Amino acid sequence: MIKDVIIKNLNKFEDERGWLTEVYRNDEMDYQPVMSYVSVTKPGVSRGPHEHKEQTDFFVFVGPGDFALYLWDNRETSETYGQNQIVEVGEKNPVAVLVPPGVVHGYKCISEKPAYSINLPDKLYAGEFKKSEVDEIRWEHDQNSPFKID
Repeated sequence: MIKDVIIKNLNKFEDERGWLTEVYRNDEMDYQPVMSYVSVTKPGVSRGPHEHKEQTDFFVFVGPGDFALYLWDNRETSETYGQNQIVEVGEKNPVAVLVPPGVVHGYKCISEKPAYSINLPDKLYAGEFKKSEVDEIRWEHDQNSPFKID
């Protein structure tokens, strides 16, 4: 496990109407999201890897579809610096994942159908009114990147 990354298993409570899962509770973690978005990724397609200097991401993977989630600790002061982790997440393994700044992350849709993810980051994309620089280091554009998604 990479230090400061939180992987929270999500329990689905099912009945005749469908299912429900609690994704986020402020009494379980000291974290405050400021926006959210949903993305759909087609089979075989990857997003990332990238990292943030200041932003923490809070991903929710509940399906439909599944991902291979890749994480690399790129924080030189971390006790898990240089470690990597791959976790299958989504419909078959519903989880919420807190990814702190400096942890490189990306995911690939490994299901035969498109996979859905939700993110509740703690910083606004491109700042207030989208007038700031985007807080991302896009490793997927670097041919020499040590961070690769298979």
